[in-house]
Amino acid sequence: MDAHTQVLFTGIGATALMDVAMVARERFLGIPQPDYGFVGRWLGRMAHGQFVHPRIAAAPTVRGERAIGWAAHYAIGIAFAGLLYGLAGAGWFRAPTIGIALAVGVATVAAPFLVMQPAMGAGFAASRTPRPNAARIQSLATHAIFGLGLYAAGLLSSFIPAP
Repeated sequence: MDAHTQVLFTGIGATALMDVAMVARERFLGIPQPDYGFVGRWLGRMAHGQFVHPRIAAAPTVRGERAIGWAAHYAIGIAFAGLLYGLAGAGWFRAPTIGIALAVGVATVAAPFLVMQPAMGAGFAASRTPRPNAARIQSLATHAIFGLGLYAAGLLSSFIPAP
């Protein structure tokens, strides 16, 4: 498998594992899943020149916002797998290790803490949410699961022979 395909496979696999974990978290712990429609709304409103919202849920809807949000969710997962490739190199995909994958996964929590949450009205690191510490812990756990997914998908891709 070439490097581009490995990054694509790893990003999709890690994101899918994170999504499965979010379904399980909702089912067993009653914690709602993220609404990627809001991500789509945020991205869609950018085309209208609005990059920051006091409360994304109150912003006008955007046609196809759920599809936009889900596509962005997976594109971001692939981009973060590309970051892993950039940091660890092609050799990591031949013999994946958990340390760097988990570190990259946890580090990716910077995106929602520093960019997405403030821009969508939740404040820096969810500071404007009803339970900021719970939101932060959930975000960190979710991104740690993404890191484990990077490792698992990378490990799986290492067994797929190159064409």
